[in-house]
Amino acid sequence: MPPRAPKQKPKKRKKEEGVAPQAPSLSNDPELILVTGLSGSGKGTVIRALEDLGYYSVDNLPLDLMEKFAELTKDSPNIRRAALVVDVREGRNLERFPVLYAALKKKLRCTLVYLEAERDIIVRRFSETRRPHPLGTERSVTRSVLIERERLAPIRALADLIVDTSKFNVHELKDFIREKFSSGEAARTIRLYITSFGYRNGVPTDGDLVFDVRFLPNPNYIPEFKPLTGRNPRVARYILSFPQTQEFVSRISEMLVYLLPHYIREGKTYLTIAFGCTGGQHRSVFMADEIGRRLKKAGFHARITHRDAPK
Repeated sequence: MPPRAPKQKPKKRKKEEGVAPQAPSLSNDPELILVTGLSGSGKGTVIRALEDLGYYSVDNLPLDLMEKFAELTKDSPNIRRAALVVDVREGRNLERFPVLYAALKKKLRCTLVYLEAERDIIVRRFSETRRPHPLGTERSVTRSVLIERERLAPIRALADLIVDTSKFNVHELKDFIREKFSSGEAARTIRLYITSFGYRNGVPTDGDLVFDVRFLPNPNYIPEFKPLTGRNPRVARYILSFPQTQEFVSRISEMLVYLLPHYIREGKTYLTIAFGCTGGQHRSVFMADEIGRRLKKAGFHARITHRDAPK
């Protein structure tokens, strides 16, 4: 008999670059999400987004009823997923939360989501809505935010997910929550905030990765380009005409496509990438747009803004 052909090893499928790995599916056990954090950080938006996903949701449940609510979630065949908001409106009772939360985690699967935002952002939100801070009107909103942050510090330390909502609008925050909790699975995605800026106005304080592109030829010295921005096709072609620009764009894009899946695996949910030139009008604007376009093409969610470019 002729010898049998050796078995061929199955070819390994090459992982697609820029695509986040799928999260493993979670069990069908009862699930409780507790939403807490600073007033004005978007807790109402989050609880409504969870309700849209099918979670039985309650806002501002008294702390004394939290254990009863958890038992209802655990024992009821009709409520498998629930969410509730617990925050500073609970007053001094909130000091008992860490002990109660530890007890809850022994009974069912719990996720503690803590929302926060930059102080100036929260103050602006209260000013826009004209609503008083839950800690009262005897002090300024700025002072109330500081006090609230101190009171919630022990709870923040227990959080499974901390979300800074400073960069989110209402729709983006809802999308973020849907991505994290849709079908009971934490989606393995990352939101990118790509911005341009001018060094003469300072480096963005929220930049996770900051790239200086002042080494590129400056269109500002060409009279016809001076009043334009890097979004103008002629200016963009001029910047891209230099070999160092092409190499920089290629190398940075490849590096980010390589890095982002690693950030995702470590649990990072959003990243701010900033590109700076002298005035924030030409080179940095072009670079933010071009890198953002390439990352979107690679499958990532990217929002592009230009801090200092003329409107």
